[in-house]
Amino acid sequence: LCIRSLSPTRLWASPEILEPHPPRCLRSWAPTHGSRSMAGPGPGTPLSELRYAVVDVETTGGSYGRGHRMTEIAIYEVRCGVVEDQYRSLVNPGRTIPRHIAALTGISNDMVSSVPFFDHIAADVLKRLEGRIFVAHNARFDWGWVSRQLAEAIGEIPDVECLCTVQMARRLIPRLRHRHLDAVTRHFGIDVADRHWAHGDALATARVLIRLLDEASRQGLSDLHALRSFLRKRRRRSRPRQGQQLSFLGATPDTD
Repeated sequence: LCIRSLSPTRLWASPEILEPHPPRCLRSWAPTHGSRSMAGPGPGTPLSELRYAVVDVETTGGSYGRGHRMTEIAIYEVRCGVVEDQYRSLVNPGRTIPRHIAALTGISNDMVSSVPFFDHIAADVLKRLEGRIFVAHNARFDWGWVSRQLAEAIGEIPDVECLCTVQMARRLIPRLRHRHLDAVTRHFGIDVADRHWAHGDALATARVLIRLLDEASRQGLSDLHALRSFLRKRRRRSRPRQGQQLSFLGATPDTD
């Protein structure tokens, strides 16, 4: 367990243990150049026996290509329905945080001025992702940032499966109209502390993941292969009844 001291300007790893709950979208992206190949879970491995690295990042708000960088990263490890460990760190982005982003996240320029650059924590981040399934709420965003900054810092990206809790919620709970983090946590009755901080959002996502794995189990999805196949299937849209079709076809355009 990685435990380091906290100060007003430095936010490091600290323990967050035991989120008791019995467990039971997966989408993998092709590894990019410089990726490290990792043995994936064996066929038939129960979802409850897999290790998940639940990740959230905060950034300076713009695109990577325009020089924006991370300001915070948090990683929670989930296994057997329990949040077993956490890692979190503020990150010096090497540039100014725009005022509106600082207002949203609560992360100011003063707070990151004396914390490590990503290069200094990249090895720790890589170690905590290897051999685990990368999970995030909107995984493309978080994986895109993590993979790019790992490639920039150490020239290495772990070849991992990526699971998106937005996609899981869409397929496993189709009645849920909205899938943003606030809506999904509200559906499950999960409290969210420190919203828009990476450590708060990552912990909330970890708790959501546990509940979604429960739901997957209830729907008979016992292993990674079954879950992946289910998430890749397109949901069939119900066809409108004949009266609805006629009503639609006979509608007059809105001229306002």
